[in-house]
Amino acid sequence: MSEALLQVEGLKTHFEVQRGRLFSRHKTLLKAVDGVDFSVNAGEVLGLVGESGCGKSTLARTIVRLETPTAGRICFNGVDIATLSGRALHTMRPQLQMIFQDPYASLNPRQTVYDTLAEPLWVHHMATRASLSQEVAALMEKVGLAARFMRKYPHEFSGGQRQRIAIARALALQPKLILADEPVSALDVSVQAQILNLLRRLQAEMNLTLLLISHDLSVVRHMADRIAVMYLGRIVEMAPTGALFTKPRHPYTQALLQAIPQPDPMRRTTQKRPLLEGEPPSPLDPPSGCAFHPRCPWATQACRQQRPALEKVTSGHRAACLRLDEITQNLQG
Repeated sequence: MSEALLQVEGLKTHFEVQRGRLFSRHKTLLKAVDGVDFSVNAGEVLGLVGESGCGKSTLARTIVRLETPTAGRICFNGVDIATLSGRALHTMRPQLQMIFQDPYASLNPRQTVYDTLAEPLWVHHMATRASLSQEVAALMEKVGLAARFMRKYPHEFSGGQRQRIAIARALALQPKLILADEPVSALDVSVQAQILNLLRRLQAEMNLTLLLISHDLSVVRHMADRIAVMYLGRIVEMAPTGALFTKPRHPYTQALLQAIPQPDPMRRTTQKRPLLEGEPPSPLDPPSGCAFHPRCPWATQACRQQRPALEKVTSGHRAACLRLDEITQNLQG
């Protein structure tokens, strides 16, 4: 690992939403991302996990500036891209690329594979007209596709092959950071491992920095060096992968790990971890204090009133909980 390539500080992404009946409508804020702080080191794989609707995808789209941040800083390679626009933002875009969840929707059905991969190279002056075919062929071979298929359309490929095309498109501009938003969740189980192994190989060979978003803890455990756990627009725990799985500190993280199916039904965990009950609150009307307190078995009156900050647990391990000491003692007891 080296110094931070991406530093996110106090990032917020809020949307105005109309609520109420026809003649009594009013505007309210949907706080999709509500004060996020984290960093990603060069060459690192950071996993971002949480339930659906917690703001993971909005966070990724904000980092690559597909959404406009409401507040905060996005320092990429020493430049705050949250404030960039126009030509300055266009110049930075090749260095940040995104792999979307659904390969069926993320590829233009009217473009051949050649057109899809050649367009960014041509727009950003990364290849000449004479060398485009050669560059496209090299990209296809890098992700395990035969170059002879470059004149085919997306509908002529399987889901796994389409995601390989999407990965090749993300690699075309030689980015420093790739954000992969649920890259295997839309694929058959038999294909998921192939795509994950491809990403791991490319990350190692090209020394890529990867922010991997998933709701599947087994996926990030296989891929990530560190894991950040997100709940209702905020990060509630961040730790090295091994530490998060063996010594989780936030009750939400503990509940997520408890929900992972055990291959051996006779096996019993020695740690006391709560089962996760209920549904996440709406980001349109978040709870006061700690957002997790309505579902937390450890919640007290203080949790209902005070929002906890991410605090150091051990070196590299942080959690946002007012009762960290009691939870730690209970797990050790």
